[in-house]
Amino acid sequence: MARILVLGSFADSLVNFRGPLLRELVKHGHEVIACAPHASVDVQSELFRLGVEYCHVDMDRTGTNPIHDLDLIRRMFSLFRELQPDVFLAYTIKPVIYGSIAARIAGVHKVFSMITGLGYAFMDQSPKGRILRAISIFLYRIALKHHDKVFFQNPDDMRLFADLGLVKPSTQAVLVHGSGINIDLFRPARFPTTISFLLIARLIQDKGIQEYVDAAKIIKLQAPHVRFFLAGWIDSNPRAICSDQLQAWQDGGAIEYLGKLSDVREAIAGCSVYVLPSYREGTPRTVLEAMAMGRPVITTDVPGCRETVREGENGFLVPARDANALADAMLRFIHAPGMIAPMGEASRRIASEKYDVRKVNADILFAIGLA
Repeated sequence: MARILVLGSFADSLVNFRGPLLRELVKHGHEVIACAPHASVDVQSELFRLGVEYCHVDMDRTGTNPIHDLDLIRRMFSLFRELQPDVFLAYTIKPVIYGSIAARIAGVHKVFSMITGLGYAFMDQSPKGRILRAISIFLYRIALKHHDKVFFQNPDDMRLFADLGLVKPSTQAVLVHGSGINIDLFRPARFPTTISFLLIARLIQDKGIQEYVDAAKIIKLQAPHVRFFLAGWIDSNPRAICSDQLQAWQDGGAIEYLGKLSDVREAIAGCSVYVLPSYREGTPRTVLEAMAMGRPVITTDVPGCRETVREGENGFLVPARDANALADAMLRFIHAPGMIAPMGEASRRIASEKYDVRKVNADILFAIGLA
């Protein structure tokens, strides 16, 4: 039996994204400690139900203060010395970088990371963004140098890290199909009687929120009966959509805002087609949820997103940052609604064959050597 410490930057994700993996680790007889900042009582209760211990870690998920970030190494080092884990598994940028460095200093035997997306530092093309990207690459190089394995959710990210010399592709890099999806929990649902579209995301520009709204406005001029739903929450990310902008979109009738949802299944069941016009992803969880529930998908031809759609089979790919192309793809479903059900069936089939969380977790446990 191993003592495993799992670190993420967002407490809800310990349950929503990593819950099945944590459960599987416990099932195999391992002692699991899940760490993240400020877990709610509900999250802590669910972790307890899974047989997982929770430990708070003070971490600013989106801040860019290097002094505070570097102090995370000290805090994590102290935690490692106290808990003495045999295995450390990190995901999201700060846990991967600072947690991994601390784990090596503390002498943790096995260190693994999941690259679940590249984040703000790799997306922003401003001078500040380029500086952050250079710093991130430098820190990744230090953090990943002695990793046992690094898991990637799409081949583009894995290729980029290999080209930058951050991982050894032959011995360190492992490609998995996202975080997987519970296909028993997310099951096909009947389609609504009126054609509608849905986007679920953190409300930041890089998720393509503006393009979704602009496409909705274009279509409303031709088909005012079509509904456009938006679910998510305003994030502390520097590229977050402001509340005034969100209210203006609602007041203008472009979108219907559903707020932040603790369970997205009802919202997915209420749409005909799922849309994610993101600029880049690891593997988008909401797309997998929609696919498992039998929904066609419109998403962008970018890393992480393009792997989920087989063009013309379960949806359509469009260029990123192009509201007109997005609107054209939506209109294809509006003008030919007979495509919706067959494409939805294809989505469910792909989700079952490729993204079943049981298969994904089995691959991860095998690579880690904990199966």
